[in-house]
Amino acid sequence: MDSIDVDWAALEAAAVAAMANAYAPYSKFAVGAAALTADGRIVSGCNVENASYGLTLCAECTLVGNLHMTGGGLLRAFYCVDAGGNVLMPCGRCRQLLYEFRAPDLELMTTQGIKTMDQVLPDAFGPEHLEEPR
Repeated sequence: MDSIDVDWAALEAAAVAAMANAYAPYSKFAVGAAALTADGRIVSGCNVENASYGLTLCAECTLVGNLHMTGGGLLRAFYCVDAGGNVLMPCGRCRQLLYEFRAPDLELMTTQGIKTMDQVLPDAFGPEHLEEPR
């Protein structure tokens, strides 16, 4: 699947819809995320804050939970927005989370346009690094 096959407008709409469900009473910074799976589904998530700030879930975290609740799979394209509908880049923690569940050709909408996972998280650490040494 090439980036021309990704309906980026549909992903943006799904991210905006997810953002409307955000629980952000502390930061007032609602975030929504949506991703296209390798098998063609769209999954989404929103941030869910907690009075104990360290327990807050990013939109990417709830997206990955949604991915597994709806059959699993791998992520092919990703889009994240703030309350104004502006594109957001995932933080380092969330880039790592997306890396874990990526299809080999995962693309992300960024503030600089569409980029590959390797471009936004070069030299990433993943499950392949946990294999037994030979």
